[in-house]
Amino acid sequence: MDDQEMQLKAKRVTDKFTESMYVLANEPSVALYRLQEHVRRSLPELVQHKTDMQSWEEQSQGAIYTVEYACSAVKSMTNSSPYFKSIDGLLRQAISLKDQISSSQSRSNPSECTYIFFFLLHN
Repeated sequence: MDDQEMQLKAKRVTDKFTESMYVLANEPSVALYRLQEHVRRSLPELVQHKTDMQSWEEQSQGAIYTVEYACSAVKSMTNSSPYFKSIDGLLRQAISLKDQISSSQSRSNPSECTYIFFFLLHN
């Protein structure tokens, strides 16, 4: 082998070695570039998912509040049972008294009873 041929082979080897070193040196930047591209493509979708989740959370919190409020209203209604029974008794007494008054008035003065009935219907 001649000296020139040896220099040519040495130059090729050093060029290949230099190229390999250059690729290895720049490989992290290529990986970071790929990572950056991935983030750039994925981020808008992730932001949209986050926004959707926050909206669903707000709606869920509103529904939970509504259900809790309805449950407390039902519980307070069960505590109001004695008052409704009292109102029922008073209404029954009022109807009974009205029937007694109507029957006593119809025996004494039928035209006055008709007037009271007409008055009650129109007021």
